[in-house]
Amino acid sequence: MVSPANKPDIQRLALCLGLALPVGLASGQVFFCLFVATLVFLICYYRALCGFLNFIRHGAEDKLSDLPGIINDLVREFELLRSHYRQREGRLSDFLSRFQEATAALPDAIVVLNEGGNIAWANDLAARYLGVHWPQDSGQRLANLIRHPDMAAFIRRKQQDPADAKVLVLSSPVNQQLSVEIRVQGYGERHLLLVARDITELERINKMRKDFIANASHELRSPLTVIAGYLEVFDETTDGCPPAWQAPLSQMRVQAGRMERLIDDLLQLSSLESANDEGLDGEINMAELLAGVCSEAQTLSGEKQHRISLELDQELCLRGNQRDMYSAFSNIVFNAVQYTPAGSAVHISWQQDEEGAHLAVRDSGEGIAAEHIPRLTERFYRADAGRSREKGGTGLGLAIVKHALARHNAVLEIESEPGVGSTFRCRFPAQRIIRPAATEGLRLSG
Repeated sequence: MVSPANKPDIQRLALCLGLALPVGLASGQVFFCLFVATLVFLICYYRALCGFLNFIRHGAEDKLSDLPGIINDLVREFELLRSHYRQREGRLSDFLSRFQEATAALPDAIVVLNEGGNIAWANDLAARYLGVHWPQDSGQRLANLIRHPDMAAFIRRKQQDPADAKVLVLSSPVNQQLSVEIRVQGYGERHLLLVARDITELERINKMRKDFIANASHELRSPLTVIAGYLEVFDETTDGCPPAWQAPLSQMRVQAGRMERLIDDLLQLSSLESANDEGLDGEINMAELLAGVCSEAQTLSGEKQHRISLELDQELCLRGNQRDMYSAFSNIVFNAVQYTPAGSAVHISWQQDEEGAHLAVRDSGEGIAAEHIPRLTERFYRADAGRSREKGGTGLGLAIVKHALARHNAVLEIESEPGVGSTFRCRFPAQRIIRPAATEGLRLSG
């Protein structure tokens, strides 16, 4: 079927052949004349195609004229597409201009890295914070410009695992007085978006807070030790102590002990907050660690006789700092013992799962209302302040758990229902798991 676009060309070809046919009949060279007419038609088409090609290559502004039908239609379609392209180019240029204005107004340095870790784009603040100048440093490897020992490893880790949420804090290579926090997020086809934020003031405030807590705790420890020492002397001489003094002295001993625990927790929390990533590669025998925690929890239970059970994968070990993990696990287990009625069950399990491994501590206590759960890891936050103080809690236990787990790329999940009980679950990523032998299950009960 002949399309309307092809009709003028067919008509031209028919006209050429129609003119050549009488000449051929008159000369007796019909086929030769028809061949010459077809050749002339093709030569005209070839010249028209050359003109069209030149029009495309050089983008001539003048419209082509006197072109055969279908080529003329191609020219019109090409001009239409070029017009749409110019409109789209204008819109993209306007969008790019607004994007550059927006990124220039951001308080953070932004660097776009391609899949090879080379600089593809950077905003103005990247020069101030990181020493990356755009477009002079286009195509350069970021690790070659920022010669920090952790930078190359940080970028490499992000390329391997774009979902890794860890950040890197370092002194600015341009100004050593500036502290910058670097975050990297993967996007697209293995591209990385690097965001550097000035946290100098935040670091200063945090350092002041940590120093204050550490200094205050150390300063309080000395007078508290003296007070506790004199109270012990009174304990040894209770026979000579007037009866009216015995209740106040007992209360003083309880509060002195509580203050000692508070100071210990404050110092431990301060140590966790200021700790670096060193010492996190040790192998922790979880079977031994949890067995010890359960034994101490049973001692803490005393006359309440809680039914504490431990279910664990005996060969499932953990890579990390044993002291940190003991603090985290013992805080959770001891809380479960303290807030669970006498004779009730506390179940502890350590198992591998699809995401890595988890430690779960399930109690049958009073439970926690849903509105309190998001804030339980805040310092000094208590769902029931009066009851917590009565139990001798400092309000820092779960804050210590949160920071100890964060150092190991782990998270704390809390499930609770009033009147039913609570489950505290510590989830560890797969890279923290060590399994030296085949899996066996072990169940201990006490």
